[in-house]
Amino acid sequence: MKVMFRHGPSAQLLAYIAKKDLEEEITEQRLNGDGNTILTLANGWELELASTFDSLKVPCTVEARRL
Repeated sequence: MKVMFRHGPSAQLLAYIAKKDLEEEITEQRLNGDGNTILTLANGWELELASTFDSLKVPCTVEARRL
């Protein structure tokens, strides 16, 4: 699924998923054993990105997989 990342009004990082019309704050990010980034959203969802999140320039749109 496509996920858009942007900074919110309080400088928090937000993820927007258009297909679900969902915008949530990113509460945690970590790397898994494959070198992919796992992001945890405020609602408890976990998203896996095929690249490291630190290398992305925000705002941006990336392909992610829900775990």
